[in-house]
Amino acid sequence: MPNLTAPDGTRLAYHLRGAGEPLAVLPGGPLRASAYLGDLGGLAAHRRLALLDLRGTGDSARPADPATYRCDRMVEDVEVWRAHMGLEHMDLLAHSAGAALAMLYAARHPQRIRRLLLITPNPSALGLRATPEDRLAAARLRADEPWFAQAYPAFRAWLAGDADFDDAFLPFFHGRWDDAARAHSDAELEQTNEEAAEHYFADGAFTPDATRTALAALTAPVLVHAGELDGGPRPALARRAAEAFVRAELAVQPGAGHYPWLDDPEWFVQRTLAFLDRPLGAALPSAE
Repeated sequence: MPNLTAPDGTRLAYHLRGAGEPLAVLPGGPLRASAYLGDLGGLAAHRRLALLDLRGTGDSARPADPATYRCDRMVEDVEVWRAHMGLEHMDLLAHSAGAALAMLYAARHPQRIRRLLLITPNPSALGLRATPEDRLAAARLRADEPWFAQAYPAFRAWLAGDADFDDAFLPFFHGRWDDAARAHSDAELEQTNEEAAEHYFADGAFTPDATRTALAALTAPVLVHAGELDGGPRPALARRAAEAFVRAELAVQPGAGHYPWLDDPEWFVQRTLAFLDRPLGAALPSAE
């Protein structure tokens, strides 16, 4: 397991899977160890995945200063990681809350990005957030599921702040509530640094106007990949996020939730490779 030292002395670890051209990967959570990403539905058969455990997660050390868990404070962790891997510029994939970090990194170091893939991204860095109404609207798409009658009231109460998180509504985060999804959800608590997660979106982490201005210098192609059934972001919010980039395309995966590589691995890998394998100067396809 390779490791490196962050600018403040914190030891960071990352994991290598597969073979081929390197693809750097940032996990979400926030502050969930990269183990939950697995091989991204089989993408490791086509690319050598380098999955970073963000500080305080997985095999990376906890920092001396908890304030460094704030999203913007970790941008230089990513830059040191890139240099450590010997990449002049990189293809960078980020999931969920990790996409906020990837956007800040791209804004600060646009010349280091060759391609950027934002998978069911949290667009807080752009001043955009999924609302409770968004999440409930997406949830109602699942009204025919056998677990819906129990899950929806619990989900609505949690979003209103009237109840604690309830495992009953975990199915809303997955396009298919099967054994793989259950196992994936069961592992979340032990993989997530809950204390650190409270710092990730702390006040001051984001300056959306400045980030949007800085992203004008990013000429690399960007893929914003949304799940048809995901509430955070819904496809419409993902489209708004894509509009912040000079060269971006939107893909909406049918029947997918927040973890599209679990819901339909073949669709996810084929669409991701279509983006990664396209020549850098090629025209972007129309939105799906």
